[in-house]
Amino acid sequence: MPRRFVLLDRDGTLIVERNYLAAPEGVELLPDAAAGLRRFAGSGWGRLLLTNQSGVGRGYFDMAAVEAVHRRMLELLAREGASLDGVYVCPHAPEDGCDCRKPRPGLALRAAAEWHFDPRAAVVIGDKAGDIDLGKAIGAKTILVRTGYGEAELSRGAVQPDWVAGGLEEAAELAIAGTRSNVAADERW
Repeated sequence: MPRRFVLLDRDGTLIVERNYLAAPEGVELLPDAAAGLRRFAGSGWGRLLLTNQSGVGRGYFDMAAVEAVHRRMLELLAREGASLDGVYVCPHAPEDGCDCRKPRPGLALRAAAEWHFDPRAAVVIGDKAGDIDLGKAIGAKTILVRTGYGEAELSRGAVQPDWVAGGLEEAAELAIAGTRSNVAADERW
């Protein structure tokens, strides 16, 4: 069976939401982020981060700042025995019309091509409608976490995910159990 992949949002899903985060000292892992990543890794899943960073396109900060934030995030994850296999960034502003800004599928399709997996067999996890819409655009299963903007998105009725989880650890449990129970019915799910 091919390796499964989870496509994760960054802000509000792995780390505490901070509007236009550009300083590494502002990085704070969400309480169960490392545990969720360890669950995925322990089940053999690939773990890829897909993040919109429009602050670059808007001129608020540069890619060096984004990379510094990611280095700090990866360092904090490593301290807790967790890791990511790859990080994909859309640096464009919404008005740029790029194909990589979530919910458009560009980042996910690039990741799928580079890691050789069927994006329809992935699970997309995030805290915003754009994350869930990305998952639907590529035919993947989706999980909305209640962290970050997730609770507000649910309250407004802005999203229709396949599953809802309190945080990343619960999302990992749902994804792993969901793939196990549905393999016989559908090879992707």
